[in-house]
Amino acid sequence: MKKKVLVGMSGGVDSSVVAWLLQRQGYEVIGATMKLWEEETGDSRCCGLDDVNDARMVCHALGIPHYVLNCKAPFRREVVEPFIAEYRQGRTPNPCILCNRHLKFDAFLRRALEIGCDYIATGHYARVMRELKTGRHLLCQGKDPKKDQSYVLYTVTQGVLSHLLLPCGEYTKEEIRRFAAESGLPVAKKPDSQDICFVPDGDYAAFIRRYTGEAQPEGWFVDREGNPLGKHRGIGCYTIGQRKGLGIALGRPMFVQAIDPEKNTVTLVEDESLLYSRQVIAGDVNFLSLPKEEFYQLLPVRARVRYSQGLAEAQAVYLPDEERLRLWFREPQRAATPGQAVVLYQGNMVVCGGTILGSRGEEEEEPA
Repeated sequence: MKKKVLVGMSGGVDSSVVAWLLQRQGYEVIGATMKLWEEETGDSRCCGLDDVNDARMVCHALGIPHYVLNCKAPFRREVVEPFIAEYRQGRTPNPCILCNRHLKFDAFLRRALEIGCDYIATGHYARVMRELKTGRHLLCQGKDPKKDQSYVLYTVTQGVLSHLLLPCGEYTKEEIRRFAAESGLPVAKKPDSQDICFVPDGDYAAFIRRYTGEAQPEGWFVDREGNPLGKHRGIGCYTIGQRKGLGIALGRPMFVQAIDPEKNTVTLVEDESLLYSRQVIAGDVNFLSLPKEEFYQLLPVRARVRYSQGLAEAQAVYLPDEERLRLWFREPQRAATPGQAVVLYQGNMVVCGGTILGSRGEEEEEPA
């Protein structure tokens, strides 16, 4: 009997090729599109009508069933509202990680099992492998280093990994595009999406104002000594390391170094080196490939503090009493931002990841 797989189809090239590849590999494939977001104006931005129709066309071309899952309410609850709450506290969340954690994997897998599927599959560029000695499933980087998305998948659990197929991880983006063209998929020339799905113009402050009906209170830009430099538009308009779009003219480039929600201030510095830190502290840690007990003593790892940044050598230790992960990087890292994720690797394997709570600079002590 064929194994049955539910493919999360966004209407884009990657997930469409996933369905095609799995069908060729002999799976019984079912397509499902999660309808996540729709503006009150009816302008669909994420898995909206255009994307649903594209996914439906692909499924029709492949001769497989297609279903639409209405996930708008949980998306608002689990992704949009925490996103807004974090920005109002001066942090910079990654909503894609929240969406993967609560919807695209956990909820999607529950639905797949309910209808008798053995697996779920998505178009993410990462790989799942099984360690023969322990039986654990490992999340690993994809073949294409330019497209690797293992960073945003660090919250998946062993329960999800054991049912997860990620075919795109075995190919480069160019190969996936070629498969789409050669197989005649109707979305072969569709461009990739780039922005946060529910804020396509990148104006987070305007989105928060529109969603809540409230403007954020203005406050003060200050220097490191607390001296006022000028008014800011609300702390949700800024993120650590930002230089452009500050809305203040001081005659010289300035960078956001800190955001204080209690004082409603944004600290600006001229010296970019002040944005770099060697120690990063994280919470809400998910241990994927190694048990947390392995981190009770210092372990050498590579880690990244942003999706767009490369891997850097570090040492890490988990403090169970504090439920915190501490990392000491060999080289200082730029703009390790509260709310973002830090993800740790050994080789090409994701070992754990967590939410950045803070960072500290050169004056901090070295690990023992």
